[in-house]
Amino acid sequence: MPPPDPTPLARALGRIPSGLFVVTTRVGDRRGGFLASFVQQAAFTPPMLCLAIGRDRPVLVDVRATGRFAVAVVDGTSKGLLAAFTRRLTDGESPFDRLTVVETPGGLPVPADALAWIECRFVGELPAGDHVLITAEAVAGALLREGDPQVHLRRNGLSY
Repeated sequence: MPPPDPTPLARALGRIPSGLFVVTTRVGDRRGGFLASFVQQAAFTPPMLCLAIGRDRPVLVDVRATGRFAVAVVDGTSKGLLAAFTRRLTDGESPFDRLTVVETPGGLPVPADALAWIECRFVGELPAGDHVLITAEAVAGALLREGDPQVHLRRNGLSY
């Protein structure tokens, strides 16, 4: 839980805008995913992304094991989509259970209500404090509909 009165540094960091994304994986028949905000395009040629994943996230194990993941771009009309990846799940339940899903060419699940998706191939990683910074090549993508991506600001830039 963040402190009730963030420090000046925490408040300043919270003003750095980010998008909201659903990062997805597939290991066999098991689909994984989480709500992410630390995603950024990092290069043009080849097109590259960087993604920070918390060290304790199970999806990090999946990305390392399979070498791939998808990023679904979320917009302001995607409230139901966000809820699927933020609510507590019971054993055996998946955030995908109540969603319509499309698949990327590589077979990764992507919420059909997303604004766009990008399929990525893992390239490398770097320790980054309580996160791991993943670099990946964007190998496929699609704009599912027109719209503007959701922009996210934090009151406290030292916590979600």
